[in-house]
Amino acid sequence: MNNLLEVNNVSKYFGAFKALNDVSITIPKGSIFGLLGPNGAGKTTLIRVINQITMPDQGTVILDGEPLSQKHIMDIGYLPEERGLYKSMKVGEQAIYLAQLKGLSKAEAKKRLKYWFDRLEIGDWWNKKIQELSKGMAQKIQFVVTVLHEPKLLIFDEPFSGFDPINANLIKDEILRLRENGATVIFSTHRMESVEELCDDIALIHKSNKILDGKLVDVKRQYKINTYQVGIRANNQSELEKQLSEKFKVSKANFKTLEDELKLNIKLQEGENPNDLLSYLTSKGSISHFVELIPSVNDIFIQAVKSN
Repeated sequence: MNNLLEVNNVSKYFGAFKALNDVSITIPKGSIFGLLGPNGAGKTTLIRVINQITMPDQGTVILDGEPLSQKHIMDIGYLPEERGLYKSMKVGEQAIYLAQLKGLSKAEAKKRLKYWFDRLEIGDWWNKKIQELSKGMAQKIQFVVTVLHEPKLLIFDEPFSGFDPINANLIKDEILRLRENGATVIFSTHRMESVEELCDDIALIHKSNKILDGKLVDVKRQYKINTYQVGIRANNQSELEKQLSEKFKVSKANFKTLEDELKLNIKLQEGENPNDLLSYLTSKGSISHFVELIPSVNDIFIQAVKSN
């Protein structure tokens, strides 16, 4: 079985409102899966269905080959966007309590907590109360509690919220390490640069419907615009721009360079070869920059949502 999670034709109503409409996704084992969508799209409802916080009105969820059931609670770690630590409890006391809820003995919880507290250099927080910690510090505790029982499936909803760049990078590296050690991750965020860095597969939900999914590289290929960003130095740049405009679809480009040069986006037609373009440009001047414009996840997100 190559998929850890299969969501099949799931629909969910809240009164007359349809929060999810016949949504299906498959999440490969050992992958990081980006669950994307605008606010109110249905992402949180889907996450709640997977966590059995709410039940679907239609459809099924399969976890590791079995219909999702109460016993699978121990196989899932969930870091919600709205954090849920008890502010007046001490960090260590609370972490042990939450670990026991996930089936760990007190002794095993202490052992694993020591490992994680040492790893994240937060050992001196053990006797502090949550209310004494900054938002980012509390985030680290919640992250540790989420991964402590080593679940098959980890669900992170906006995991970098409240972190400075250094700690965001630290948690990003830990998520990648967890994936390398066999965990499967659902990653929900509005930070598209994090999706670019982390995700193997993505799905985009909009107005309760899944409108796009697949391997990230295949989705990017689907949205390719066959355009190349070019920087070229020539004796007469205005004349060269005119010649290129007669031969190709050309627009001004904006990127940083060290030299004064002609900067253009050049779109090729179906069947035209970038090697031929490169050869043509080389005959006209000195090329300092030649890059295919690959659509970013942010570009794809905006285009897909607008078109739907």
